[in-house]
Amino acid sequence: MSEVLVLVEHVDGTVTKPTLELLTIARRLGEPSAVFFGSEVEAAKPALAEFGAAKIYHLDDAAYGEFLVVPKAEALAQLVADKSPAAVLVPATLEGKEIAGRLSIKTESGLITDAVDVQAGEGGVETTQSVFAGNFKVQANVTKGTPIVAVKPNSAAPEAAPAAGDVEAVTVELSEVAKSAKITASKPRESTGRPELTEAAVVVAGGRGTGGDFSQVEAFADSIGAAVGASRAAVDSGWYPHSFQIGQTGKTVSPQLYVANGISGAIQHRAGMQTSKTIIAVNKDEEAPIFELVDFGVVGDLKVVLPQATEEINKRKG
Repeated sequence: MSEVLVLVEHVDGTVTKPTLELLTIARRLGEPSAVFFGSEVEAAKPALAEFGAAKIYHLDDAAYGEFLVVPKAEALAQLVADKSPAAVLVPATLEGKEIAGRLSIKTESGLITDAVDVQAGEGGVETTQSVFAGNFKVQANVTKGTPIVAVKPNSAAPEAAPAAGDVEAVTVELSEVAKSAKITASKPRESTGRPELTEAAVVVAGGRGTGGDFSQVEAFADSIGAAVGASRAAVDSGWYPHSFQIGQTGKTVSPQLYVANGISGAIQHRAGMQTSKTIIAVNKDEEAPIFELVDFGVVGDLKVVLPQATEEINKRKG
């Protein structure tokens, strides 16, 4: 069975949920092998092994943290040349997609980004993408080289499948070009206590209808353990930080549940959330375009509806 390389995303050795999803997807294509950059591999090993990583290729060099993504892409390219994997899966994050793009050029291989499904087919690795603001779904496969696929978070439910998780140290000779862009400063994002927006299984978003007061949106989100997002109108009005914007010019989310509050549903916003599995909307305007998209809709004032929903949820939680 051919190997499938999975780029591990982690925070100080704590493996992220999208990585566990990629390991689950990789088992459809072959035998998952995790690629871990950093020194905390022992902390990550239990989770990687539990979700199917037969091997863990460990690359520990200060250059991977000191410089930008170029060294990681270069190291992955050498792994691809050595191992001839059936595919390379990376999380569709900003860093993941940049690494994937560089890897594609270095290995002269086809690249598919923002896949929402990956399966093994007669033509090899077959993917599904949501394109043109979510109005169409496209099936595609790579026709040259090693398929490199960047997969959106929440594209699969992580499923445990214990494997050996054997750690194999890998040393790569990096070129001077790989060290041409250096990180001069970094600052960790302040924690809100809520899930990361692009990884969350449940997202609650607010728009122009909040009038700038997101307290009801945040309280409802906290009652169901959700991440909080915002529409472009809310962000442009200065009501919420840009890093929480969902839409064509913001972040793309694909949660199991998306709750839109006071959001009209313009095409730019739909482009960032249309692949959500279940969509609920609360809006005073019964003609709002968002209602064309939803599974469940509530015509009403979010400042009345959300507090009632929050109270009922908290009551049932005890």
